[in-house]
Amino acid sequence: MGWLQRLLGGGRVELDPARQQELLRDVRRSYGAHARLRFPEQADAITRLLSDDDGLVVAAGIVCEAADQAHADLQGQAQEVFRRTGRRLLVHRRNYRPLWKEAGPALRWPLGALPSGLHPYAQVSAAVAVVGGRADRLDRVTDPQPFVTRLFEVLDLTTAGWEFGRVRVDTDSATLVERLMGTGARVLATMDDPPRLPPAVREMMRRNHRIAVYDPAGPRVVGELNLGARLRETLLA
Repeated sequence: MGWLQRLLGGGRVELDPARQQELLRDVRRSYGAHARLRFPEQADAITRLLSDDDGLVVAAGIVCEAADQAHADLQGQAQEVFRRTGRRLLVHRRNYRPLWKEAGPALRWPLGALPSGLHPYAQVSAAVAVVGGRADRLDRVTDPQPFVTRLFEVLDLTTAGWEFGRVRVDTDSATLVERLMGTGARVLATMDDPPRLPPAVREMMRRNHRIAVYDPAGPRVVGELNLGARLRETLLA
């Protein structure tokens, strides 16, 4: 509970819950799949909007909300598969990879259609960047433990979607993953007793293959990503 001690004894932090709700409504209403701006431009605008402590609270909440909604969606999908086929699928939040390995073709990538309207490459990507940029203040406004747990769930879901869920690896998706890795490392570095890396991350770290990264607007390959190497460089540094 070091975060709570710092929150109570480390100087006054002025937070405004009403303003946080206004910021969240603005982020949901003005950005996402329906917006005319490209995802990088949306993420930049959201990052500027969430630039203070209230914005940091909102950003952490967006990441947690996305993870919670994705988990609920996968549970619903598993129940639907059982209803139709009698096949039982186990949905474990700490490691989604076994689920995707077993049933990837039967599953829909949950981050792509969150009921709140949050988009992984717009609001979620921006929120991850906001927390990463102010990781040293996160424990002044909220408990970093559940945040970092949910952040790694989003990382797991995104990379499992690449491998098993037919999710296209484009620059928007790769940017999200880079931000998830970097923010995870920065938040862990601020914690007195950081948790172990989850099984999915440790499994991916053992990989060493390169993934083609595509232009979001077309079929052109614009780069490549060695996910295992980047995870090792970022999280084991």
